[in-house]
Amino acid sequence: MNAPRRAARRRAPHPAAAPARIVLTALTAALGFSATALAAVSLRMARTVVTPAGRVPDVQLLALDAAAQTVTLGRTDDTVLPGRYGLFTTGTLDYLRLGSVVKDDDGSVTRKLLTHVPADAQLAPAAAFSGWYYDKPDDLQLPFRTALIGTPVGPCPAWEFPAAVDSDVWVIQIHGRGTTRSETLRAVPVFHDLGITSLVVSYRNDGEAPRSRTGTYALGATEWRDVDAAIGYARRQGARRILLMGWSMGGAIALQTEFSSPHRDVIAGLVLESPVADWRTVLRYQGGLMRLPAPVLGFAEQILDSDWGAVLTGSGSAIPLDRLDAVARAAELRHPVLLLHSDDDGFVPSDASHALAAARPDLVQMETFAVARHTKLWNYDEERWTRAIQDWVRAHGLTTVA
Repeated sequence: MNAPRRAARRRAPHPAAAPARIVLTALTAALGFSATALAAVSLRMARTVVTPAGRVPDVQLLALDAAAQTVTLGRTDDTVLPGRYGLFTTGTLDYLRLGSVVKDDDGSVTRKLLTHVPADAQLAPAAAFSGWYYDKPDDLQLPFRTALIGTPVGPCPAWEFPAAVDSDVWVIQIHGRGTTRSETLRAVPVFHDLGITSLVVSYRNDGEAPRSRTGTYALGATEWRDVDAAIGYARRQGARRILLMGWSMGGAIALQTEFSSPHRDVIAGLVLESPVADWRTVLRYQGGLMRLPAPVLGFAEQILDSDWGAVLTGSGSAIPLDRLDAVARAAELRHPVLLLHSDDDGFVPSDASHALAAARPDLVQMETFAVARHTKLWNYDEERWTRAIQDWVRAHGLTTVA
């Protein structure tokens, strides 16, 4: 006799199962959304790094006193600094030279104007504080001529300031990211007094030189070829010993030229002002200022350093961050280097500069400043900055002027 078949019974769901599934689904969706959001932030950061941008207002012009020839600005870490500076404005005038601080309080700084402003001047409140001081070559009151330097992307404009004495020593001035060659004019009188010809150059995608195919920065990985062309130009004009002076990203370009140029036999040394010696150090510092989580920074670096990321950023090719790390490549340096950097830079941290100096004490001399901000060492302490360059140039036998 067959045993009676047991009726199949379906186990009832646990009362907590449904809410748990809802929570798990919501959590999965939230994590997916967060990952997407973080990836979007990483992509935006990567695009910002390689995309040339115009000057961005960073200070408020609060008051203009034409009678006293003073201007009052919102207080920032930069506007309160001693020294001479510049201010980009819009209105009656587009650029003002600024002198010493007259007075300051918790919210504002009043500085003496070194550019005459008429009584009826109208200036917009949005302005940009600058270390340029000189904004055009005529301001230096030194003889100069314009030149066009043939480069892989086309003719790049340059200013040539001949030495007052016969000399085969030239210096090529290389400006930083988001600026133009006027940034480097502060250094021209220093080298002129040393009997050195200055060639102030532009490079691809800086707003003055021709645009590359993609119109993006390669952070020094391709821009060095334009500087290499400038070395060729200088050689044809009689230069036999050539210094490279790079400012900020211009420092990265100068270092890549040192590593890669076929003209290395005529490079006599490098002077680097607030330089980018390693882009990862800069990216992580900037990410910290923006309070971005580590995964965002890491993914931004992957985007920059990959071919698939180049498609997303429009850069055309990967940014070789390893190749741009001058600290890791310190053994490849062949010429003396003078580093000028402030520990209070505020934009490009001095860590990589210190590391480079520690890696090659036989070639690298570092002058460390404090308080001064990014590429504003001349402005903050012109006497010390000038003396550091003069002493270094003389120590390496690169001047014929006593």
